[in-house]
Amino acid sequence: MQRVAKESVAQGKARRAERSRRAFAHGPLLLARLMFFSAIFALSGILYVWMFLPDATAWIGAVYAVFCAMPLLLFKQGLLLRAIDRKLHGLPTPAYLAASLVLDFVLMGAGYALCGILLKTFDLINDSWGELMLMPVDIFLYAFVWSTATNFVLRVRELLGRHVFSSMLISRYRRPLQEDRIFLFLDLVGSTTYAEAHGDLQTQKYLAALFASISEPVRRNNGAIHDYIGDAAIITWSRAKGVANASCIRCVQDILALLAEDAQKWRNRYGQVPQLRAALHCGHVVTAEIGIDYHKITYFGDTINTTARLEGLCKTLSRPLLISRELAAQIRLPQGVVSEDLGEHLVKGRGQPLGVIALDLFGGTGSGGTAAA
Repeated sequence: MQRVAKESVAQGKARRAERSRRAFAHGPLLLARLMFFSAIFALSGILYVWMFLPDATAWIGAVYAVFCAMPLLLFKQGLLLRAIDRKLHGLPTPAYLAASLVLDFVLMGAGYALCGILLKTFDLINDSWGELMLMPVDIFLYAFVWSTATNFVLRVRELLGRHVFSSMLISRYRRPLQEDRIFLFLDLVGSTTYAEAHGDLQTQKYLAALFASISEPVRRNNGAIHDYIGDAAIITWSRAKGVANASCIRCVQDILALLAEDAQKWRNRYGQVPQLRAALHCGHVVTAEIGIDYHKITYFGDTINTTARLEGLCKTLSRPLLISRELAAQIRLPQGVVSEDLGEHLVKGRGQPLGVIALDLFGGTGSGGTAAA
């Protein structure tokens, strides 16, 4: 059913407050990451001093490196200039690399100048203000090489998928492994009708924008986008990550909330707000890296097929979001989510009936965005 946009916007503050609360809950992990990377950059600063400035004090290099890196770390973690970060990731790769490089130097330059001001204020260094405020050429070149390499690796990681990149890098799935995973199938409602009205090219732009918009909620909820098939996206978690804090359900909630908040932008650009059907299921799969010239990590097993069939039941049962009873039993539903047991249903390719539960992510308030039956 089409949600009411006005009511959706009215609930925007509550949803943002909930995301802030959850971000705060992840504070210790985020702090640990910042400390870890700060230590690495401090060591790089010491290494730079030893290599190029043997007469300088090593700890000065460490302090400068941390101050230069901290704005970048906050930016990469989504804590600084998040709107700019979202726009960067939507750019073509050459433009992304160029824009990222410029932004990196703006942030590093700001950190460098702040560090110099503080050190000068406390009489820890005696350089002139001009030397303190402007990054020297040798440091600029050092940072240029580091930033270019880092942004290239991050872009490749993003193109392949964060989970895929790390798994391929260590050849985790060269030998097939059995895993216990959760799968989310997201399907765009009415894509065929949209294509008939607007043409294939416009439809592809519409799909690309939709798939781009779901990436941040997926990342925020510790999921991984496995594949795009036509007008559908497949998202996955290990069972432990997906169950923890109801991340797999909150992911759908965040996607719908984001679409609702940007409803007017969708109408202005594409003529309508995306409506989605979704299905969640869990089970054992075999995960393997396949291919020679083209490598891919793929999943084999009945769990994938069952999730796809469950998503098909959304239309039959006129429910926008279905979850298997097996998975729902393991999850503590977020506050405000209402469940409805729809009994057991036979699905194609499965011998046993599947227990099915419908979820209303916003408790029937009409504040949840654009899921459609």
